Amino acid sequence: MSKILVVDDKEMMRDSVATTLARKGHAIVSVVSAKAALEKITQRSFDAVITDLQMPEMDGVELLAEIRARDEQIPVILMTAYGTIETAVEAMKCGAYDYITKPFRGEELIVSVERAIAHSKLLKENQILRATNSTAKGSGLHSHQFIGDSSSMTGLIERMNRIAESHGTVLITGESGSGKEVAARWIHEHSRRADMPFLALNCAALSTSLLESELFGHEKGAYTGADKMRKGRFELADGGTLLLDEISEIAPQIQAKLLRVLQERAFERVGSSSSRVVDVRILATTNRNLPEEVAKGTFRQDLYFRINVLPVSVPPLRDHCEDVPTLAAYFLNQVATREGKPVKTYEPEAMGLLERYGWPGNVRELQNLCERAAVLTSDTTIRVGLIAPWLGDGIMPASSRDVTSRPVSMIEVHDTSMITGIPNIVCDGEKTLEDIEREVIIATLKNNHGHRQKSAKALGIGVRTLGLKLRKWKDLQIVSQSL
Repeated sequence: MSKILVVDDKEMMRDSVATTLARKGHAIVSVVSAKAALEKITQRSFDAVITDLQMPEMDGVELLAEIRARDEQIPVILMTAYGTIETAVEAMKCGAYDYITKPFRGEELIVSVERAIAHSKLLKENQILRATNSTAKGSGLHSHQFIGDSSSMTGLIERMNRIAESHGTVLITGESGSGKEVAARWIHEHSRRADMPFLALNCAALSTSLLESELFGHEKGAYTGADKMRKGRFELADGGTLLLDEISEIAPQIQAKLLRVLQERAFERVGSSSSRVVDVRILATTNRNLPEEVAKGTFRQDLYFRINVLPVSVPPLRDHCEDVPTLAAYFLNQVATREGKPVKTYEPEAMGLLERYGWPGNVRELQNLCERAAVLTSDTTIRVGLIAPWLGDGIMPASSRDVTSRPVSMIEVHDTSMITGIPNIVCDGEKTLEDIEREVIIATLKNNHGHRQKSAKALGIGVRTLGLKLRKWKDLQIVSQSL
């Protein structure tokens, strides 16, 4: 819905224009004077302004000049009963978008206004694109989706589905490279604001003064080098979503100003004393422990409470290693599509290494490794010898992988009768971890009559992980098939 400001000192004309445009689904604000129009423009953004030319105190051309001093991009349409060539030329020189002569038909007004709105949207999209490119930050996935069918991913998506339906502020936590920005974009694209702007700002990449200008904008002459007015991210994202990436890095003075925006949905541009009202949903991400930052005094407690309304925790890749094969295939396909080359695959031994790796860089590290492997391999199969040196000491023994990848795993539970579906296994001091793991899997499969899905659920692992273990221990695969 476009917001249009109608300015005319004559009530009948003002109401007629407002009614005609409202019937087309536009949101209309009507005022009786140029002074009142300037007050409205100072407080909020409009997609177009329609003003009468002949008005007391300040006429339409003077109003146009004042609007241009505040915002160079709002399209202004002038209406007048005195249609002269000289007046039209003067209006266009001052920056009017269009000029219509009274009396005019409703269709003529609608066509002019909708052209102006389309022009305004194009300018705004260009601003958003420039703002996005100026501080762009790469995410772990280029598409805004989560790849994988593990319980961790399905649970995360279910939570984000519920959150996307809300308009509340979201705090997304997780390790670097785990996909926090992807989660933010996913929430926006599944929300009712999906057709509105989504802007992201990396708070850690900017100085305090530059961050303030990027967030709130500045007036002409606000500081040295501010040769014209500039809109900030809050204005550009009006009606949509603003992602504050690494919000923990914001300086205390900016935290106070941000708190006010969250409380009142209002802010001032740098160098201005006039408050502007916006409708923006805030999504914030951090890889820090914010309660600890609050305790240290580096992050405001009241701001923490304001942003931690709808919390989302993105798990590290080591907590859902069963998704590594799917993610790796996805990334290899991306590289092949981009380079116009055949899709490459990992040999089983190489994939086994990837699944046992600890992934300190999370999904982003896996993506980078897949691209490196795809580029450096001349064959269509990526061999274990190529990737093993890149993983270093981060490869876990096959028998101990689940100990580090899950809070509760089948290896860690000595009295397995405590877990539903897993029979009790006696552990003596002579058994290795791998022996215990094999016994637990055999017993669980027998207890569930060979049903892999039930067994995997009882063991607290994914069906894919169970299948990989069965393929590794061929005798277990035979046991599974015979049950």
